[in-house]
Amino acid sequence: MKVALDAMGGDKAPRVNLEGAAGALANYPTLKKLILVGDRGAIEALAPECHLDLGDPRIEIVHAPEVIGMCEPGAKAVRRKKQSSVAVAMDLVKSGDADAFVSAGNTGACVAAGQLKLRLIPGVERPGIASGLPNEHGPCHLLDAGANPEAKPSHLLGYAIMGAAYATGVYGVQRPKIGIMSNGEEDEKGTAFTKEVFTLVSALVDTGKAPFEFVGNVEGHDLFDSPLDVCLCDGFTGNIVLKSCEATAKAMGKWLKESLMASPVRKLGAALSKGAFAELKARSSAEAYGGSPLLGVNGVVIIAHGGSSALAIQNAIRAGVESVDHKVNEHIRTTLEAIKADA
Repeated sequence: MKVALDAMGGDKAPRVNLEGAAGALANYPTLKKLILVGDRGAIEALAPECHLDLGDPRIEIVHAPEVIGMCEPGAKAVRRKKQSSVAVAMDLVKSGDADAFVSAGNTGACVAAGQLKLRLIPGVERPGIASGLPNEHGPCHLLDAGANPEAKPSHLLGYAIMGAAYATGVYGVQRPKIGIMSNGEEDEKGTAFTKEVFTLVSALVDTGKAPFEFVGNVEGHDLFDSPLDVCLCDGFTGNIVLKSCEATAKAMGKWLKESLMASPVRKLGAALSKGAFAELKARSSAEAYGGSPLLGVNGVVIIAHGGSSALAIQNAIRAGVESVDHKVNEHIRTTLEAIKADA
């Protein structure tokens, strides 16, 4: 198992990336090679502070002198900066020298590099980012969470198929439940866009070829308390929903802490409930998911949040390892071929 990590990607790079790399090497025994892609001098200088032993035979450094900034236009930057850490790391997956790509860098650049260098799985129109949210019945994935902000209804039909294959292949859900994010659960609710998506998904279900159970339109609360494996939306909507959920969880944690520290009696209660609060924090933290797979490209691409911590980077690497182990792309490819063969 070989993972190429964009060591220079993210708001806190390269420090948190190297710390996350050290954590991944310590915790994931199937990780046989971790390729750190970025400025060799910066990596070598920071490694001791990050408790990363560069003498470990599982570590390899591939020098990439350029960095794509978080605010640069993705596709243009990838074409212009051919020696950037994103481009070089993606080339390693393209050549087979790495099994997975992981980055907390510019999302647009990661998506563009994935499409340009790895190409799409046959039958896929547009790739989508599947970001997990904690749900009472198991993780619910927003798809798309930011790869394709100006999607077409047919793209979301593809997301339904890929999301179902992902839920089955990685989480073992035999009949994933899939819904469409809308402003009401009634079939007639939604925009012209979501109504067309509803029609396309319903048509596939009516043929008996859908590898999922379609639950229709869903609302915000369904993401957390209803049996739902995949929530379909365009990348613009999905990214706003995802970031709003993350911000709400952080705000609630802060407000709860302030309230619990307001008096000695509350502090005592908080101390007695420390374990419960730790469990709640772990369950609601985006760090636990680490990174989100870019479904649809012909290779494993994991995209992490730009503000990722070391733990989030560690878990993003874990997500890459799991995606390779579970043969996610093979599940997607097989599912698409089966639907096409029955057409």
